[in-house]
Amino acid sequence: MHDLTGKNVIITGGARGLGAEAARQAVAAGAHVLITDVLDDDGENAARELGDRARFLHHDVTSEEDWSRAADFAVTEFGALHGLVNNAGISTGTPLESESVDHFRKVLDVNLTGVFIGMKTVVPALKEAGGGSIVNISSAAGLMGLALTAGYGASKWGVRGLTKIGAVEWGTARLRVNSVHPGMTYTPMTAAVGIERGEGKYPNTPMGRVGEADEIAGAVVFLLSDAASYVTGAELAVDGGWTTGPTVAYVMGQ
Repeated sequence: MHDLTGKNVIITGGARGLGAEAARQAVAAGAHVLITDVLDDDGENAARELGDRARFLHHDVTSEEDWSRAADFAVTEFGALHGLVNNAGISTGTPLESESVDHFRKVLDVNLTGVFIGMKTVVPALKEAGGGSIVNISSAAGLMGLALTAGYGASKWGVRGLTKIGAVEWGTARLRVNSVHPGMTYTPMTAAVGIERGEGKYPNTPMGRVGEADEIAGAVVFLLSDAASYVTGAELAVDGGWTTGPTVAYVMGQ
């Protein structure tokens, strides 16, 4: 477990799934965490379960006002802000030619514009604290062309690029900006659309299985911690090798 003692972090989309697990691991590592989400009941429950070092705040990531309120709330509650995990997002499973313009715009607004607003909003507080870490959750769909992900894939490629721009602009201010690219991961949400646990179920990935939320969250906590002090502008694929290339079994049709 990487040490986050004394660090205060905002995690968006933290009410459930990957965000909730990242919040759990961050608190276990010693951080104070502000969980934000539009899912109020789930968010309140997640914060309550984590105890005194966690708070919850309703937060629409497409709103500049909500972002300002979240940053101010974190500083007021915890005294300073040292990290941000841009995890909130929505997905799509539609062929490009069938994707509506309205839905495409909605996905980009949440997944990309929301990340942009968050990054620029927290930077003054991170600089005031003497530096910090921003972790943007992209996707394997941000590393390759993945069918049926028109708006989602485009937004996650954008998150990857925005991460690198932040890294080169803020490096000398001691701000690190990195992206995490999960592959297929088992959560209650993905289980509902057919993602299954089990060895050998996914021969198109070198490890032959989907990831678990704690495996993704562990990468996030590493990047938030001082153990990653010389890591910025990186894209960390946590995908069982999915984006590396097809396996022999997959190529041979086995």
